[in-house]
Amino acid sequence: MSGLVLKLAPKERVLINGAVIENGDRRSRLSIMTPHAHILRLRDAIHPEEAVTPVRRVCYIAQLVLSGDADPAGTRQQLLRGIEQLSQVLTDTDSRQQLNLATAAVLEDQHYQALKCLRSLLPREERLFATGSP
Repeated sequence: MSGLVLKLAPKERVLINGAVIENGDRRSRLSIMTPHAHILRLRDAIHPEEAVTPVRRVCYIAQLVLSGDADPAGTRQQLLRGIEQLSQVLTDTDSRQQLNLATAAVLEDQHYQALKCLRSLLPREERLFATGSP
């Protein structure tokens, strides 16, 4: 089992099981071997007041699980419902693929992977809001 691999930039911070860890002056790579550890890159964190769009709201729920602030079992239905709602609007092939991967990740309690897939939809959502059409 290879675990999760985090590649960190100099001085980048990451939250692991409630502890904020800051990288040193050089790029580094961490292998997280403990399954189901709560891990969140702080540069990727969405603050509550920023969770104002559909994709950001679903990302925020996944982020709460990763930070240890929400129970994975308690948020599973909420995440799946949010992903289903996104699939009603984001109907292009690439978005569907990311939503399917996010669904599978949630079902397997792989919330980091789910968040990664969901975050990939943020630029598309921004473009949709900018143009006002799908």
